[in-house]
Amino acid sequence: MTEAAPITVACVDLAGTTVADGDTAETAFAEAIATLGIVSGTAAFERATARFHDTRGESEIGVFRSLFDEPRAQAAHLAFERSYGQLIDRRGLVPVPGAGDVLRRLRSSGVRVCLLTGSGRTTQARIIDALGWWDRADLTLSPEDVPRDRPWPDLVLTAALRLGVDDVRNIAVCAATAPTIMSARRSGASVAAGVLTGPHSRDRLRTAGATHVLPTIADLPALVLRTPADATPTPDHG
Repeated sequence: MTEAAPITVACVDLAGTTVADGDTAETAFAEAIATLGIVSGTAAFERATARFHDTRGESEIGVFRSLFDEPRAQAAHLAFERSYGQLIDRRGLVPVPGAGDVLRRLRSSGVRVCLLTGSGRTTQARIIDALGWWDRADLTLSPEDVPRDRPWPDLVLTAALRLGVDDVRNIAVCAATAPTIMSARRSGASVAAGVLTGPHSRDRLRTAGATHVLPTIADLPALVLRTPADATPTPDHG
């Protein structure tokens, strides 16, 4: 970053980045495909779960569409959202340590925050409700708000338009999945910071184009709120 390109917007992902949802998404996925007769112990189940793991960061509806025809994909997605909501009700949700404070600190420093997700609006709202984070973001976006799914840059560029960004280099993206990092790089964001609290490894995040790899989102403020007098940050921390 330079004085000419200060960070004014941070696009921050939910699952794995700010939310430690454990196996909630995986369990909801298994329950969703079970409604279509695909159950544990079958080859179809193994193929579907492998696809789910490989595409983390893309939208859930996109994953279902890659596995099923449109009517079944829509049915599976509805079942996923229902299951995910029920799991939140039973288990609750836990933020990644320090995540809520990071969002608050960014906003108090003048950086506008957009919370991104690969889930639909319904699931996104359930997550934010469970965490009580509606006051931590200036904007929330889901795949339903854009024409194309990640790794296309549409979510980040939509955030830029809605928040009135002067230059895409004023955007920082923080995420735990390769498709989101690819989306950030394609959008022109100057920071595409991967974090190691989600499903994808350091190597996969770097291969996707991460400009920085951080242990957790707790390290993001030190990166994006740096002043020109600070030393240039190293690409990898921890």
